[in-house]
Amino acid sequence: MYANTDRLVLGMVPSVEEVSSSLVREYLSRKGLKRTIACMDEEHPRTEASINNRSELRQILSIEDLYRKNKLQNNPLKTLLEVIVKHLIEQVKNEKPVSSEASPRRAQTSAMDNGGEEDRSPASVPSKQTRSRLDITATFPSQATNASLMPANDRKSSNNQTGFRGPDLGVQKDHPAMDSLQDKKSLIQKEPEKNTSETTQRSRTNRIRRGILAGPVPQESNRKRNSRKVSQPLLRGEEETRPTQDGRLVTGSLQGSRSEICSADCVRAGREALSVSQRTPSENSFERVRLNMVTTAKAKTRPSVADLDASAMVLDDIEDYDDDLRELCDAPLRGTLPEHSLAGRPMDQRTATELKTLLLGSSLNCFNIEWRNQGFTFSDTHDLRYGIVQRKGGPCGVLASVQAFVLKKLLFESTESCTTGLQRLRPSNSIRRKCLVLALAEILWRAGEEKQATVAINSGRNQFTPARPYRSEGVLEKITCLTVENLKDLELILEQHVEQFEPGMLGCVLLTVSAVLSRSIQKVQEDMDVPTTTLIGAHGYCTQELVNLLLCGRAVSNVFDDDVELDSGNGNMTLLKGIKGHCDVGLLSLFEHYNICKVGAYLKTPRYPIWVVCSESHFSVLFGLQRELLTNEGGGTEFDLYYFDGLANQQEEIRLTVSVGRLSQSSQEVDADLTPPLELCIRTRWKDACVSWNDTEPIL
Repeated sequence: MYANTDRLVLGMVPSVEEVSSSLVREYLSRKGLKRTIACMDEEHPRTEASINNRSELRQILSIEDLYRKNKLQNNPLKTLLEVIVKHLIEQVKNEKPVSSEASPRRAQTSAMDNGGEEDRSPASVPSKQTRSRLDITATFPSQATNASLMPANDRKSSNNQTGFRGPDLGVQKDHPAMDSLQDKKSLIQKEPEKNTSETTQRSRTNRIRRGILAGPVPQESNRKRNSRKVSQPLLRGEEETRPTQDGRLVTGSLQGSRSEICSADCVRAGREALSVSQRTPSENSFERVRLNMVTTAKAKTRPSVADLDASAMVLDDIEDYDDDLRELCDAPLRGTLPEHSLAGRPMDQRTATELKTLLLGSSLNCFNIEWRNQGFTFSDTHDLRYGIVQRKGGPCGVLASVQAFVLKKLLFESTESCTTGLQRLRPSNSIRRKCLVLALAEILWRAGEEKQATVAINSGRNQFTPARPYRSEGVLEKITCLTVENLKDLELILEQHVEQFEPGMLGCVLLTVSAVLSRSIQKVQEDMDVPTTTLIGAHGYCTQELVNLLLCGRAVSNVFDDDVELDSGNGNMTLLKGIKGHCDVGLLSLFEHYNICKVGAYLKTPRYPIWVVCSESHFSVLFGLQRELLTNEGGGTEFDLYYFDGLANQQEEIRLTVSVGRLSQSSQEVDADLTPPLELCIRTRWKDACVSWNDTEPIL
């Protein structure tokens, strides 16, 4: 109500384009079409005049009564656009104007007000519509209202109307706001004018100073109001309107933070508000307590998934409370973060330019479609539920690295499941999502040298106005960075925003940016042999520097152990940087088979039997179920390895049996072109190993 009244008071009339765009966004949001909203926000960005509040949108369109009428239906429509369309269709079907749908009581009142005339002249319609809007403005607390100042018709209409009426989208002959606001108006009319003016002026000044002009306060229907407990007004106020850090309202009760909001601060604020008004007008006192609660919650609440995702329209209708709470967010927010870890840092053009140069080679380059559309989505195949699916080629290095750490959590560190071996490779949705969160946290924490980490999330709105020579594409411009200084907070933030990584379209981009910022752009450049090397190479492929950053926490250019100094002549030494120590996850490369590189023992013998495999410019994952295979190196050893390639549309489990030292001389003479590249990679780790594909078609 406040935001809408501010528009009316300041004379800010929303444009038809903004109202139409907001109506479409509300429809897409309620339908869950997040990708469509993202495309719309990119092609038609939001502005300060955009309407992100459903109550305000209803009031601007004057469809409050139409909305309530829809809510009384057995199967009410969920979007305002559908409500309007249905109303227009019914109007055309009935072939009579909407204004004829007046209730008998309104018709009787109309006749009394006009001295028995049944019809009103068209000239009276604009004045009535104007008074209706003024009535809405009059309910704003900053403007004291006296019943004696109201027109006689309005007072009589307000006293006689007790039920719901169908609204008029076209010519309006009644006051659509009077029914839903008459109780509140009567309380405001009884309040002393002096106290109202002083209190609301002070509250309004505080809200302007803090920049937290809250959205509309939703009105409860009589049916819902009677069903609520009056003995808990503070808790009810918290459940109905909960502000977030960007100033928007989110409907619902967040259990983890209820004790914070209803703390001593809120009780003290409530007492102060009651003392100012001498505890006589209960509605005004509750209003001031609510405003103080807004300020308290503003300082203490953390950003949620819905807050930072602009695709979600604010759902602040009390009548929709149960439905909207379920639709707002699939994953509940758990716990409370320390206040220092909530400080989000918006992306600026300088950082975005440096990131684009490091990732793509130039601030004028853009992420290709393969990167923009790739998140960490798990397979639905029963035997491959642990696997992350890749849509198209490109970000395979990022996906394989994350896949390796997910397997590490799932097979060797997960405590949520009592299963062992192969049974752990069929995790439930909750377990594999939890493993993904822990895997991402470990990658970022290692990149931040286990001191701090930065998480890049999509805020849904531009954080800066791009200027040349930077080329905008709607990716980096919308990022907000959250920095934490302990691992638990990092895991909690990732759990809150896991939807942006798992089903999200920008999951790979967000993780890559997060890893770079956790390490810092300067240190990433210092890690490389050539500081101008990019992390994303030709055709969108991941470079070895990016894979090493995710696996080992350093963007070094080589895979051998430690650093190597080469004499480049004239007394100059060239330093080649390698892996500094044993890694949890290893790497095998087909390039070593062709003597192009040398993979050191730090990557060949990791702490866990999991390897990222680089073969034919593509990264995949090879893993075992027992850690003992890392220590049994003698001839005659036999063990099983499992292989997963997210890009190969794999539909069945691939189990390889490796027999060390059993490769016959005849097998060695077989043309290498007929040998699967995966076998060649395995033999760089286990020399003379014989690989059996166990009736699975070899991958060539």
